[in-house]
Amino acid sequence: MLTKIDSAIKYGKQHGGFGIEILYPGLALPQLNDTGFSTIGRMDHARITPGTLIPMHPHRDDEILTYLRAGSVQHRDSEGGTGIISNQKLMMMNAGEKFRHEELVLEDAGVLEGLQIFIRPQAAGLKPQVQFHQLTEIYSRNQWRKIAGKGDDYPLQIRSNTWMMDMRLEAGSKTVLPETSTDDIAFLFYVLSGEVQVNEDLSLNSGESMLIEATYPTFHALKTSDIVLFITQTNAPHFDGGMYSGNLQ
Repeated sequence: MLTKIDSAIKYGKQHGGFGIEILYPGLALPQLNDTGFSTIGRMDHARITPGTLIPMHPHRDDEILTYLRAGSVQHRDSEGGTGIISNQKLMMMNAGEKFRHEELVLEDAGVLEGLQIFIRPQAAGLKPQVQFHQLTEIYSRNQWRKIAGKGDDYPLQIRSNTWMMDMRLEAGSKTVLPETSTDDIAFLFYVLSGEVQVNEDLSLNSGESMLIEATYPTFHALKTSDIVLFITQTNAPHFDGGMYSGNLQ
């Protein structure tokens, strides 16, 4: 089953230089009675002007991936962690039982654009931790790249049966979903920028996405497109009461 999610389903927020579009993927399937989709709770597509400070604030029971495509951020958190996040240095905050952080968008790197993704952990009350990962290249051209997930072959660890990959699919190129060895799998395919044709009759533009269950479509880039892909095991245990990843219904 293919379920297209267009931008109309998103919630927009703007405050000064801080602007986000919030995707609750479960809203595309109202029969679920869940704003999330299995382990995928929420995704924020952010555009933030340089010099903006997002002050210290709490998180609880969220697995939070910061994935930037432009701009850079100075990070500081309650676990004593600091670091610069950019389109080549990504961050995973495993918030657990108690966690606080702040982010300052740096002046010299231009407008920030990227995703903050809230994944549901396998259980509540886990120990908080912060992970960073340096990419060797900004883009993975026409090939799925492992970013975050459960297992030693993923550089950033997610504490539930969830996996995230990315790709820059160049104009005219085609791809398919990666093979998985796990049962009861579903996908969320998100076009961060560009335009992608799905099979022969659907298209996804920048900011649009698709839930994919029990089928393996072909993707054709009509324009060079930056894509992120989430894989979730739908029958795996997860906690849906996180501060941001939890079900709002």
